[in-house]
Amino acid sequence: MTKHNNVDPASRRRFLKASLAAAGGAALWSSLPSLGLAAQSAGPLETRSAKLGFIALSDAAPLFVADEKGFFAKHGMTGVEVLKQSSWGTTRDNLVLGSASNGIDGAHILTPMPYLLSTGAMTANNVPTPMYILARLNLAGQGISVGKEYQDLKVGLDLAEFKQALAAKQNGGNPVRAAMTFPGGTHDLWLRYWMAAGGIDPNQDIATIVVPPPQMVANMKVGSMDTFCVGEPWNEQLINQGIGYSALTTGEIWAGHPEKAFAMRADYVDQNPNATKALLKAIMEAQIFCERPENRAEVAAICAKRRWINAPVKDIINRMQGHFDYGTGRIVENSPHQMRFWKDHASYPFQSHDLWFLTENMRWGYLPTDLDTQSLIARVNREDLWRAAAAELGVDKADIPASTSRGVETFFDGKQFDPENPMAYLDSLAIKKLA
Repeated sequence: MTKHNNVDPASRRRFLKASLAAAGGAALWSSLPSLGLAAQSAGPLETRSAKLGFIALSDAAPLFVADEKGFFAKHGMTGVEVLKQSSWGTTRDNLVLGSASNGIDGAHILTPMPYLLSTGAMTANNVPTPMYILARLNLAGQGISVGKEYQDLKVGLDLAEFKQALAAKQNGGNPVRAAMTFPGGTHDLWLRYWMAAGGIDPNQDIATIVVPPPQMVANMKVGSMDTFCVGEPWNEQLINQGIGYSALTTGEIWAGHPEKAFAMRADYVDQNPNATKALLKAIMEAQIFCERPENRAEVAAICAKRRWINAPVKDIINRMQGHFDYGTGRIVENSPHQMRFWKDHASYPFQSHDLWFLTENMRWGYLPTDLDTQSLIARVNREDLWRAAAAELGVDKADIPASTSRGVETFFDGKQFDPENPMAYLDSLAIKKLA
């Protein structure tokens, strides 16, 4: 694994001594804190500015709301710019540049990406760009969709008929393609997990292609792919335009799974620790706002604006409020798999979750199996700053996890991921491509 020169501050040592193998579950959800939270600070802000990137997805809502509702300014960060990125590749490239070179300081980002940048696995010439994960932005809320040519199959978690249909299409000389948004990113991993669990080898049986989230629907319309995995509102827009339907929402693969993160360049955080905590506090307040059911319609309206997602409110509001019409006659009201922004410790960046993402990236050959994951997570995951910001914000202690691990995770096919033994999980998977 590539060595980095950035040194963890002394104040972090007590957090880094804890092994990822340490047992212990998260504290139970109690209640949403009041929005009249304290705006305490441990010291003067080193800067009031930050350039933050986002992709046009509803799980970037905490950044939109923090800007629109004045939470950044409330915490002294009056010079924050929230800037739309055209793709996850563009987000990566602008993070590598940094704001000093006309790039960005941080971003709404696919959770594995800060690790893929910090190791150099997905950067030009494999040159590392040290990153820190500061918070999770949401749980669940993504979707896997298929084209209307498979309407009669009503594809879902069971892939038996879909597998046969794809094989028949291939045998007829027609290519089969599955689209995701970034190699090794969350959408890639959900799509691969789903297919592999159904006996479809994503490296052998189909072709996987990269398509930016806002371009998914247009590409499905012209027949560029048979299935895709992406965040909202693009799965619902596909249905509203009569182009395809939802096979599943990703929470059905792994209930309450972590999704996007808020991450920043390590050099920005190291130089501006108080400003970083101010950004975190603003985003936490926005997450609390987004979580409240009575605010979901307003959040959807904010997301729909041209400067943010630029999509009709009708493509956003239903799933934002937990109402899922799959486009097949299946309708789920108040879905248990709706996107969470604060509830169920949605904001806290569990180290055990980062370990799963690293293990899955090993599974598909994006990272080497001899990677020192514990050391890497200790360097990239700044849950200590999350805890410090939560304390300054006055978050109820009951809403702060007691452990850096959420414990054993169970997937829809019965597989279990124990953060104490990730290699046992990796060994249990029949379909994989190790580096």
